[in-house]
Amino acid sequence: MKNRQLTHSDHRPGSRKFPLSVMVDNMSHAENVGGLFRLSDALGIEKLYLCGDTPVPPNARIKKTARATEQYVDYSYHDDPESLARELQDGGTLIVALEITSTSVDISADEFRRKINGHRVCLVLGAENTGISDTLLELADITVHIPMAGRNSSMNVISAASIACYEIIKTV
Repeated sequence: MKNRQLTHSDHRPGSRKFPLSVMVDNMSHAENVGGLFRLSDALGIEKLYLCGDTPVPPNARIKKTARATEQYVDYSYHDDPESLARELQDGGTLIVALEITSTSVDISADEFRRKINGHRVCLVLGAENTGISDTLLELADITVHIPMAGRNSSMNVISAASIACYEIIKTV
């Protein structure tokens, strides 16, 4: 068989969903929100929670980056992310904050894998410039980070979310 790049018509959509949701709080750039829709569709993420000042569909910049996935990904808007986090925890979902903090754990650590194994997980992402609020960090069941090998202490939120979601779905 000849090795060739597949086209969109070669793709057969799947329907598998993982017990993973993503909560974004005050993510001001609509293009990043669109990227999260696309990521959620690609990786089979159950639900996207848009909170605070995060733009929501319909939005032309979300639509452009999402490439129509905003039509297929389950999402909802919530004014108060802290109340949502508590509600999810009451239902048995583990709240995982993705942020470099004084107590965060490497996302590839066995400690993290053991904690999330067999649980529903909600990954919390914050604003590009200010990160996750102190209140959400305190509510989180665990805070994880992606180790940075270079000079910069962080990466684009979509890049980080992609790595984190992939690591999580390998375990849950």
